[in-house]
Amino acid sequence: MTARPCALAGAVALLLAFTPAAFAQEQPDQPPLPGLPQSVEIQLKLQRDGSLSVAEAVSVPNGATMNRRVPLKTPAAHHRDRVYGVRDVVLEGSGSAQLDGDVFTAHLTEGTSILRYTVDGAVSADEGGVEHVTWPLAGGWDTELKLVRASFAAPRIPTAVDCVAGPDGTGTHCGAAQIDHAGLTRFSQQNLPAGQRMSATVELPPGTVPANAKLVPSATIGGAFVRTPPVTAAWWGFAAALAVAAVLVWLTRRRDARPGEPLPVELLSPDGEFASPDGVLPGHIATVTTGRAGPVDLAATVLDLVVRNYLWVSAEDTDWRLTRRNPADEHLTVFERAVFAAVLPDGEDSVTLAELRRRRVDIGQVRDALYADVVRNGWLSRPPSQRLGRLGRAGIRVVFYGLFLTVLLALTVGYAQLGVIVVLAGVSAVVASVLLPARRTSGRLLRRRLLGLSERLALTKPKSLAKPERELVFSRGLPYALALSELGAWTSVFAELKHPPPVYWCEAEVPIGRAGEFAAALTGAFAAARRGRLFTEAGSPG
Repeated sequence: MTARPCALAGAVALLLAFTPAAFAQEQPDQPPLPGLPQSVEIQLKLQRDGSLSVAEAVSVPNGATMNRRVPLKTPAAHHRDRVYGVRDVVLEGSGSAQLDGDVFTAHLTEGTSILRYTVDGAVSADEGGVEHVTWPLAGGWDTELKLVRASFAAPRIPTAVDCVAGPDGTGTHCGAAQIDHAGLTRFSQQNLPAGQRMSATVELPPGTVPANAKLVPSATIGGAFVRTPPVTAAWWGFAAALAVAAVLVWLTRRRDARPGEPLPVELLSPDGEFASPDGVLPGHIATVTTGRAGPVDLAATVLDLVVRNYLWVSAEDTDWRLTRRNPADEHLTVFERAVFAAVLPDGEDSVTLAELRRRRVDIGQVRDALYADVVRNGWLSRPPSQRLGRLGRAGIRVVFYGLFLTVLLALTVGYAQLGVIVVLAGVSAVVASVLLPARRTSGRLLRRRLLGLSERLALTKPKSLAKPERELVFSRGLPYALALSELGAWTSVFAELKHPPPVYWCEAEVPIGRAGEFAAALTGAFAAARRGRLFTEAGSPG
């Protein structure tokens, strides 16, 4: 009864002794010696850490030498190169072996020599986890090999093998490539011509050893655009920055689209002077609130120059006349001086609204001065006539820098996708500049104050003002009422007074209602000017 268990235990021990794992651990690193000159016997062992131990026994005929050159960087798919590492090189015999950059060379003289080394990077894994061990068994020899034989051992039995022999890029199956009864993989090839290679690939179950294949972009234009870990990290960083920028643009546009609650405004300062919010002029109002300047803004500016005694108004039978009263001085902005010059050019001291209506008014310079004034005050980041602000112009420069960087990297060290990312960053900056509203935070606050000014004008009760204040408030507020579309209500509420304030800026004593008519006629004169419509071509800051 005891003989059978002993026999079974002996059979199991014998089976384990012939498994690849047992072979890899117990078989000594000693390949069989070649029986023929110009022949090679190779022993390969795949270690559990993924390294490949190689021992080659080479027989060199008497009086001859054999040289081998093995490139350690070979072309792979998708514009990549596969890089092998060779270390722990030991030569037993006559000759020499060395590593020179990406090349492993051996120079052997007559006799039999054994070359031992360790290969890193021979194990790759596909998407399913199946592992492939690849290494050129022979190749780069400067003499014909009469016979090449090799054995391969791994911790687990291979599932498939492949072996090709012939010139690089082509070849036929080796003379033999099979898995024997002990789990060893054996290869053989006879009469391998000089310079041709014999390469073997062994397929192993997933998880046999750690995959360690190293792939790098090839030194080609296509390889320069291969996605590598640093490039992938850069793409993720760009995507994150782009998402943050998109959210910021959306929030900014949403905030700009909502005017917000009007802010309270007083028409008189504590010292009794008329005060406008943030010093805004009547001609600024439409540009700040809507991004479009039109004839009303010109008319409101001229009306403001009238009530500030730069121009004098006289009523004629069926028309109104504007006369120069004081010269344009340093208290006027560039925009106001441009309007003044458009109404009364050098050499002219007066003009009727009928003449102004027929005049070919070129307001391009006036418009540019107005927009520059608004930008200078910090209410807009760019003129409404410009789609790109500083960010957009910087983005255009970044696009060209990125194109240059892409070409430079493609022709030198690779990683050309980094240049592409820079180009896209520039394009994103241009797009963001177009989408971002031109109105700044100070412009949004001023818009709320102008809404408050509009409400204040609509709710003003002249009777609550002292009589000396009524004249000042009515005339100084008239241009703002015109710009804010409150002209009719503004003149009506003051006309209802038993003693309306005098219109001090008109030659004849005209009732307040006529002052409103003058303001309306002034708007019509600019609207009728042939080129007055140029103002409406500008875009909105939003």
